Amino acid sequence: MYFTDRGIEELEKRRGEEEVTFEWLAEQLRTFVDLNPDFEVPVERLATWLARLDDEDDDEDA
Repeated sequence: MYFTDRGIEELEKRRGEEEVTFEWLAEQLRTFVDLNPDFEVPVERLATWLARLDDEDDDEDA
């Protein structure tokens, strides 16, 4: 188990039943980066990865 799995498990346990929009998620990510600028690159990578999940061209390059 990765260390990050603990946070993911907590998120799922506490908020797993909720439904959110990507607009809401994007705003939360912006707020997080504003408060934690050292995490700008990882958050950018996560957002880009989520945005391109259905992009077949990126799957071939990976």
